[in-house]
Amino acid sequence: MKIEEGSYVLLFHTSRKKWLTKVTPDKKMHTHLGIIDVGATIGMEYGSVIRTTEGKVVFLIEPTIHDFIMKSERRTQIVYPKDLGFIAARTGMKNGSKILEIGTGSGATATFFASIVKPEGHVYTFDVNPDFMEIAKRNLEKAGVAQFVTMNHHDPHQGVDVRDADIAIVDLGDPWTVLDVVHDALKGSGAFVAICPTANQIEKTATELKKSGFVDVESIELLIRQMEAREGMTRPSMRMIGHTTYLVFARKVQKKAEVPVEDESEEEGDEE
Repeated sequence: MKIEEGSYVLLFHTSRKKWLTKVTPDKKMHTHLGIIDVGATIGMEYGSVIRTTEGKVVFLIEPTIHDFIMKSERRTQIVYPKDLGFIAARTGMKNGSKILEIGTGSGATATFFASIVKPEGHVYTFDVNPDFMEIAKRNLEKAGVAQFVTMNHHDPHQGVDVRDADIAIVDLGDPWTVLDVVHDALKGSGAFVAICPTANQIEKTATELKKSGFVDVESIELLIRQMEAREGMTRPSMRMIGHTTYLVFARKVQKKAEVPVEDESEEEGDEE
């Protein structure tokens, strides 16, 4: 696949020295490795190699959604891919899914979810901060998924005009305050996810979920550790992505239904 004017390219030197940029004819990027002639990449194949003015090798990589998220413009902490991927798997997110997001932030989660639910699905995202919404809009456009996201500058505590959503993701400091709104917006057995940076938040959220028409409440934390894979001396990296957030999952059921009290000493039910 050839690089065209207006497309994006990941200029890759090493895993810690890489740049995501839009390609225009006269663009030149000044780096500590020398000047990179971005315009000269037009017509070249992704995977090709160019050199800086200092003779340093730079690979031309076609960017993925992961690259767009990690290189996105932001004023808020983003949700990391390790958490986004598990959310998608745990909720059964797929092409055609209808997603409600409360708390747009920089648009990283909306970008990732839109890339999965397109072209038949859609993301409806709500935030009260207009500055965040503008940043999110630019990030969505850069990743090429803006058409699959409807942005709403609106306080979700006042209700949302979304119904029969398959999945609801809440990224607020107090997710328990919108449980009634989310319950109304979800389809029966729809999936709920709260993104909670602190343990106090997951405790309050999990407690209130069990009172608000939700079951299958689960709170988790995901850790990821890279390996330094070198011949004859492979070992775990001295640095790792540790705590980024806690995730709280649940499923919508009828409100006021009798919910059995879980006994942690019981084993899981037999599978057929």
